[in-house]
Amino acid sequence: MKKKKYLCCILIICILFMPFSSVQARTEEDKDITLSPYFFIEGANPEVDHLPLKGTEVTTNINGSIAETYVTQTYANEGEHPINASYVFPASTKVSVHGMKMKIGNQVVTARIQEKEEAKQTYEAAKSEGKSASLLEEKRSNVFTMDVANIMPGDTICIELHYTELIESTEGVYQFVFPTVVGPRYAGEVEEEDMEDGDWVQSPYFEEGVTPDSKYEITVNLSAGVPITELTCGTHEVTVEYTEASQAKVTLSNPEEYAGNRDFILDYQMRGEDVSSGLMLYKGEEENYFLLTMQPPKRYKADELLPREYIFVLDVSGSMSGYPLDTAKELMEEMVGNLREGDCFNLFLFSDIVSEMSLESVAATKENMDCAKTLIAMQEGGGGSELAKALERAIATKKQPDMTRNVVVITDGYIYDEENVLGIVREHLGDSNFFSFGIGSSVNRSLMEGIADVGMGEAFIVTEEAMAREMAERFRTYIEAPILTDIQVAFDGFDAYEVEPSKIPTLFAQKPVLLYGKWRGEVAGSIRITGKTGKEDYTQEIQVSDSEPLEEHAAIGYLWARKRINTLTAYGYAKDDEKTKEEITAIGLAHHMVTPYTSFVAVLETIRNPEGESTDVDQPSPLPQGVSNLSIGGYLTGAEPEDILLIAMAFLVVGVCIASKRRRKKDECI
Repeated sequence: MKKKKYLCCILIICILFMPFSSVQARTEEDKDITLSPYFFIEGANPEVDHLPLKGTEVTTNINGSIAETYVTQTYANEGEHPINASYVFPASTKVSVHGMKMKIGNQVVTARIQEKEEAKQTYEAAKSEGKSASLLEEKRSNVFTMDVANIMPGDTICIELHYTELIESTEGVYQFVFPTVVGPRYAGEVEEEDMEDGDWVQSPYFEEGVTPDSKYEITVNLSAGVPITELTCGTHEVTVEYTEASQAKVTLSNPEEYAGNRDFILDYQMRGEDVSSGLMLYKGEEENYFLLTMQPPKRYKADELLPREYIFVLDVSGSMSGYPLDTAKELMEEMVGNLREGDCFNLFLFSDIVSEMSLESVAATKENMDCAKTLIAMQEGGGGSELAKALERAIATKKQPDMTRNVVVITDGYIYDEENVLGIVREHLGDSNFFSFGIGSSVNRSLMEGIADVGMGEAFIVTEEAMAREMAERFRTYIEAPILTDIQVAFDGFDAYEVEPSKIPTLFAQKPVLLYGKWRGEVAGSIRITGKTGKEDYTQEIQVSDSEPLEEHAAIGYLWARKRINTLTAYGYAKDDEKTKEEITAIGLAHHMVTPYTSFVAVLETIRNPEGESTDVDQPSPLPQGVSNLSIGGYLTGAEPEDILLIAMAFLVVGVCIASKRRRKKDECI
């Protein structure tokens, strides 16, 4: 007994005093490298301004359902040395960024669109020559980086971005979302060739509860065209001023309260059920574009439904710790507790590791549902987010015969490997329907919407615990009563081409069917959508000649371009295909917009830093509201990854020794 205790202590001491250099040496030899964000720590050099982003001002003008947004980021150097600033920020997955300007003093430079590598070379050349320059790159469909070079002491540089998106309605409610912060991404181990593309993941964050001193202002000017019946914002306190029944101005009520650590979500409803139906046409110099919006039928209740198999995949990683996981527990309590007789289900929990409730799905009995609730209630949150592994394990389980399988993913989406996850969804699309629940104040909407879009399902965003019951009920309603199935689109006498989406999935939610496309020739003919609502045939037809091309519909070209790019990449899937890359690059250059392969670059052609000496600064972001320090390595602020690993190993050994001692005592008692 003494010998075992002695060996245990020796092992702990060896681990705790293991030279860090040896661990580092092994890391450098490994092919895989771990990407991870880190906490921002005030620099020891007060002469360098480490927080150059002084303010973000957002102005969105919504006309009907098209939103034009202008984002102005103001950078200033209040230090004593020239700096180069880098900043990571989000946008909606549906936006088309097609304009950028850089202003220094009275000088304004309009950015040029170039192929990604060419733009980077232009920027780096200007930077090395001592010129002030800015570079905007797309890292994900909803994640962008801004680099600003040679910000001189006393400089104030303003970067204005211009982008367009379509506001869609669901169940008669229009929702405008402006994401304000990129949540920390779990990357695990990545190949060396992915390091450059993933460098944004290593951006710094303020600690939990700490926000920057910079200002964040949001203004929305809504012109609905018809009377607005309801307008609410559940994420921020806002002031609403109505200029008339169909027009309103929305601003933050408390601008001094930092607004940039959670999504800004504005919901509004308009009078008239068919307000968004119709065809919009635009005639361009080289190509013509259209947007068709068709209202679906009313929801029906199916007479007969096959029993359903539900596979719940729940994130219990560090970023979910606290409020997000509490919300997820409430959501799961509602969904699992209200399964129908005849259904079956299984539960997979994932962080660094993946565990399942059962080797295959079990009947939705009270005993099994209580077991699942107990497992969920025990979770506290910790570790990384291995969603891809969890999905593979979940899908690989034996499928129940004569049942419709529905895979439900519940996570905040804070992962780097979206491409692999969406690839798994696409590969198993014929076997399952995929639904996603995003939990948190600033979830990764690209992943949530991507899972639903690629998986032919629906995405649900739960921003607060109070919404859990409502969203669970909405999910049950959707999945038990699809509105429209077997949807087909036909063009008669209207020469349409490159229509997106090429295939329309089953419509679960009562939201419009949207078609983007190009057209040639005359404004004539008709567009007809057919399908089935319950057991009845459904047909809706629109006469093209009832519409006319308008100059004010120019934004449709950008909307088509973004939809086409999302289709080509499936939100990042298969992005390395050479033909896909060429097509996306051509779209970006033709539409003067940022894509994965085209970037904006602006250069002030004046040498302002002739000595060329400057300091690189990564502008830190706040942790999203409700996300804990555990999301980026826990409470060991400033500790190196190998330090944390060694401490964890020590705790593991101590735990083994304690468990061994307890077992011996138990044996003695017996």
